[in-house]
Amino acid sequence: MSSGAVTERQPASSAVSVNGLVKRYRKAPVNAVDGISFAVDAGEVFGLLGPNGAGKTTTVGMLTTRVRPTAGRATVGGVDVASDPVRARGRLAVVPQRSNLDRSISIRRNLTFHAAYHGVSAADAQHRAEELLEQFGLRDRGDAKPDLFSGGQSQRVMIARALMHQPQVLFLDEPTTGLDPAARLFVWDRLRELRARGVTLILTTHDMHEAATLADRVGIMDHGKLLALDTPESLMRSLPGSSTLELTMDAHNGAHREGLLGALEHLPEVERVESLENQAANGQPQELRVRLYVGGDAPQLVAPAATLLADRGLKLSGVELGAPSLEDVFIHLTGRSLR
Repeated sequence: MSSGAVTERQPASSAVSVNGLVKRYRKAPVNAVDGISFAVDAGEVFGLLGPNGAGKTTTVGMLTTRVRPTAGRATVGGVDVASDPVRARGRLAVVPQRSNLDRSISIRRNLTFHAAYHGVSAADAQHRAEELLEQFGLRDRGDAKPDLFSGGQSQRVMIARALMHQPQVLFLDEPTTGLDPAARLFVWDRLRELRARGVTLILTTHDMHEAATLADRVGIMDHGKLLALDTPESLMRSLPGSSTLELTMDAHNGAHREGLLGALEHLPEVERVESLENQAANGQPQELRVRLYVGGDAPQLVAPAATLLADRGLKLSGVELGAPSLEDVFIHLTGRSLR
């Protein structure tokens, strides 16, 4: 993993191919997307992560023909999204974060109208609608209108609608935001089924667990550049430290906090230390939390860490053992949390 911009060779069989893609808005001081390159294989689940303003929304906008690139080239299903956007839209579909279903008609008609827009015959559209309603657990709700549906049910309808013209690549923006756990697991299972059928999935999400669970590979963007691109497992293994030790202390006694991180870094087997302070409404820390990335046996560090804190007048109030996560990778690369 590198903190610099990442580029990648473009296989000829890629479902999505991005080469030197740039987007610069008029009067903007910097590029919104700054020369990124990557490829997504057919049947792959690819997660695109980044804080607000990182450039991921603009990137997806260019790949789905809603935003015209300033420079570079991108293809979806082998079709150039800038020079042939109409044909490219036939190869892709988008599931937005917020419902844009037509609330005045039934969900079955939402599906068939979408198919008609993409040139699917009425007979084929009706057949596909029934198949998708069955697949997404909506067979008995086909005549209901969307305003009667829960958030999870509406999300299922939007994914089914996007599949009506049999796209090669499906883009999903925050696919399970706001869903209860059962609805989230249902959507995850359907997405896995689509992957098994060879549909390429590109998702943007703020849920690191979702990205680590679903994505074959993830790309992390910030300031318009692609900072890292690999499998979640490889990215997590690339962080310093094979385990983590999270220490929580009361924040009201701060007399000897100066130099604390440096002192903790000198404990045996500690490879990196970062602060995880939570801020109260007045901007002051509610508690002092630090995470140690440890190359050896993390539990053996609890006693010496507690002694070091006590020597500084800090009382240890919590200890949590773990392993580096995808969110740790994100913070390491961008210096900020995704949430």
